[in-house]
Amino acid sequence: MKRLLSMAAFALVLSTAGGALTPAAQPASAANNNVDQFANVDLPPDLGQAPFQVYIPETGHTLRGYFLDYWRATGAKAVYGDPISEPFASTDGLYSQAFENGVFQFRIDLVWTDDPSVTLMHLGDRELNDRLVNFRADGRRSGGGADRRTSSWKGVAPDGATATKAVNDGGVWNETTGNTISGAFYDWYSANEGAFYLGNPVSQPVQDRGLLVQYFDGGILMQRSDGSIALAPLGREKASEVGIDTTPVDGSGLPTFDESLFYEVGNPNPQGDPSAVGKKWIEVSLSQQTLWAYQGNTLVSTTLVSTGIEPNHTEQGWFHVRYKLEKTDMQGITDANGQVIALGEGDSDTSGGTPYDVKDVPHVMYFDYDAEALHGAYWHNNFGVPMSHGCVNLPLDFATWLFDWAPLGTVVWVHA
Repeated sequence: MKRLLSMAAFALVLSTAGGALTPAAQPASAANNNVDQFANVDLPPDLGQAPFQVYIPETGHTLRGYFLDYWRATGAKAVYGDPISEPFASTDGLYSQAFENGVFQFRIDLVWTDDPSVTLMHLGDRELNDRLVNFRADGRRSGGGADRRTSSWKGVAPDGATATKAVNDGGVWNETTGNTISGAFYDWYSANEGAFYLGNPVSQPVQDRGLLVQYFDGGILMQRSDGSIALAPLGREKASEVGIDTTPVDGSGLPTFDESLFYEVGNPNPQGDPSAVGKKWIEVSLSQQTLWAYQGNTLVSTTLVSTGIEPNHTEQGWFHVRYKLEKTDMQGITDANGQVIALGEGDSDTSGGTPYDVKDVPHVMYFDYDAEALHGAYWHNNFGVPMSHGCVNLPLDFATWLFDWAPLGTVVWVHA
């Protein structure tokens, strides 16, 4: 019941949020500079993403809004490289932007799920198809002809030796394509939410580009000589073939990207290196009433919290920061047992319970569709003890910092 009510409340909020973002400005000389290109494309709604635009001088392109948030959340330059285009409408009708190692695409159909609502264009599929046929989509020969290593591109039997070894080694067999992911490739895939971004494996590991690589729907993972894993620069390699305009733009007047641009206050509980490589993610322990914030494998901050008190426990699972508000009122109705039975102002009939109304709740980061959020709490200082209707209460200084540190798309893991 609580989940259904909260989803309805979210729908009401989003339906009145004020429309979609305008794509970043592009130069008049750019081939894709045509406002009509977005006429039939779903643009990201205003969900609290960064309100400003930044310039990346290394590639001569800009980032703003939804893609800027997701880029920061997923590891930024160290994972996906810098932007090599401005936003554009892809041939499959999606709001997109190209980066050195892949192409981000906004998926409005995923906004109402617990999954990330940005995915990668299937450039890995395209590159693999180019290898397996004599001619590429643009009419050129592909490496002098087809790649005849067919065993590398075919799936394996789930009960065969290859799949069995992969699973025994802690990897997985993918039922969609029949390919396995294991070892260092699986470590990277798991750490970077590969199931959402890279999608399915479309090959087994194979020697290619002078390295051991594995192809996925959205990209290619490469194992470098030092054993580390990285994405191949498919965005840059396939941009021309896919028809993406990579013409640099004038960044005059725009701030050069720096993570410090986003912070109102400093980290109140600094731990490790905040510039460490990897995605941003937040861990919340209900038993320890503690939150930890990580950049990759590096702990960057921590605090005591107050989560839900029964019967309004905080939901456990893997979520993402998906809607942010600097400040909002939180209203609802509880029954005689204290259970939240309604959210928001929509139901004026309070005869079945007791209404509550908390004004000006600061730095709110919704992460699930039980309307549970990370947010500051000014009405108590009893952190370390469950106190809430299901949200994760934070000390005010920490909430201010976390709101700026955690963009849309940041992973939130809540467990016992």
